[in-house]
Amino acid sequence: MWSEKYRPKNLLDMIGNEEAKEAIVNWLGKWMKGSKPILLVGPPGIGKTTLATICAKQFGYDLIGLNASDIRNKQRIQEILGPILGNASVLGKPMIFVDEVDGIHGRSDYGGVETLIDILKEPTIPIVLAANGDKSDKMKSIKKATKPIQMRPIPPRLLQFYLESILKKEGVTISLGTIVKLVIQSRGDIRSILNSAQAHVMGFEPQIDKSFVTLDVEETVNSFFKAKSADEARAILFSLRIDPREKIDAFYSSVITSPLEKEDMQKMLEIISEADMLYGKIMKTQEWRLLRYLDSILVGLYKEGTAVRYSQFNLAWPIINRLRWDGKAIKSLVTILSKKMHVSRSDFVTFYFPYVLFCMKNKTLDLELDESGNEIMQKEIDMLK
Repeated sequence: MWSEKYRPKNLLDMIGNEEAKEAIVNWLGKWMKGSKPILLVGPPGIGKTTLATICAKQFGYDLIGLNASDIRNKQRIQEILGPILGNASVLGKPMIFVDEVDGIHGRSDYGGVETLIDILKEPTIPIVLAANGDKSDKMKSIKKATKPIQMRPIPPRLLQFYLESILKKEGVTISLGTIVKLVIQSRGDIRSILNSAQAHVMGFEPQIDKSFVTLDVEETVNSFFKAKSADEARAILFSLRIDPREKIDAFYSSVITSPLEKEDMQKMLEIISEADMLYGKIMKTQEWRLLRYLDSILVGLYKEGTAVRYSQFNLAWPIINRLRWDGKAIKSLVTILSKKMHVSRSDFVTFYFPYVLFCMKNKTLDLELDESGNEIMQKEIDMLK
């Protein structure tokens, strides 16, 4: 997809929002423990996620991307952010990015906002949040604990110049009337105008039920699995105009975090694997016409009454799984070793654990576990190795 192919690699590649770029660069350049987190506010598709990703890379941070669905309640936040915030020195140089933070809503979010705000008030690592805009009391509390940076839609004239430059690079043409129409319809959304232009050039514009056009990723995935028929599910799936990689990841993370029967889970993962292989072939061969088959594969995930609900991770699958399992291993190992050394978990993580891991990595430390002494700890150590 052009939206992926021409995704900015550095700040100079990004168009528009110069003040926002300058503000976040100044913030990261001067960041220190306790600095107020950043809240990027603006409509979808204008580059909030891209800006956070580029800045993290250019300043040498390891970006850990989360979504509102990942932090719906207190327990979820502690499971995901606990290992990161408590072991920052062990996990490298992390930076947290929470997208669509204004999407936290409903009774399932009990304690989630309060816990998140507590973290925002005393940050130990850089934290960037993104929101489409919300004037609720919940967002007012989050704004008070952060430094809001407003991001605005790209001006029509600048968007037209940008689209024309992409068309020139691709060696294709679109009539001026169509370009103007695409600019107006996009409403300053870069991702939308690139996806629409590419669909127009390829001559592939599926008929979509207008009632589905305004759905975001979370609403689309949930509506897909709540559909009353396969035809309705297919129409909903076609309406999700995002990068193929993001679409596959959204369904993958939603499936593996949902309570499914073993057989259903296996079948769905096989379908997602098939979609992933197709996308891999497209990226390798640049045969973008094959993209029309992606939704035809993913629609096989539909099964009426399936208990799949949206859950999005913004990291590659291997990193997601490594973070999940290593986080549990670290937590278990810290609990056991802090007791054996008669120190608090906090002191152990801060003063002892980095040294223990360093010695284990260089094979200069033998913990001398006896046969009766902890099989669990030995397993955790083996995992960390």
